Amino acid sequence: MARKFDGNKLVIASHNKGKLVEIRDLLAAYVPDIVSAGDLGLSEPDETGTTFIANAELKALASALGSGLPALADDSGLAVNALNGDPGIYSARWAGPEKDFDYAMQRIEDLLKGKSDRTASFICALSLAWPDGHCETVEGIVHGSLIWPARGDNGFGYDPMFVADGMLESYGEIEPEWKHAISHRADAFKKLMDKVFK
Repeated sequence: MARKFDGNKLVIASHNKGKLVEIRDLLAAYVPDIVSAGDLGLSEPDETGTTFIANAELKALASALGSGLPALADDSGLAVNALNGDPGIYSARWAGPEKDFDYAMQRIEDLLKGKSDRTASFICALSLAWPDGHCETVEGIVHGSLIWPARGDNGFGYDPMFVADGMLESYGEIEPEWKHAISHRADAFKKLMDKVFK
């Protein structure tokens, strides 16, 4: 049986401002007091896991132990089928130290030249950890394809080049409220809500 979250304060184990905004929006109805690892001066641990789930748990546990509070971490990225799942868990690293996702998207496009398969998936693992080391973890996924040139200024990361199956607009073009309802993170959050928050 899953452990339920029954506190009123939660640490988001991230320093990514775009991710923080999304997670705060998704959790606002359930948790009155949300702070980030950055707000608390917690450092980001090295992501040494080989899967999204392993990295999410590693980050959540580091923030829970560092803060003494329950902590939620997400590890997410873009998996491109024709690139054997890359950039995958290295999605942020492909953008370099400056987090230049225009560069990262161009890099993917260059690697896809001459390939007919442009299918890809956004994957999100969410882990809620407590200071005693207990974790509850789920994974969400959205399938789609990659477009070029990238379109839209909404969202962040690889959003402007990803079109979810059944849609015409990229994640970079749709309104944030709509993306929050259909994204890989939203899929993972629905699973986590049912498991831990309800």
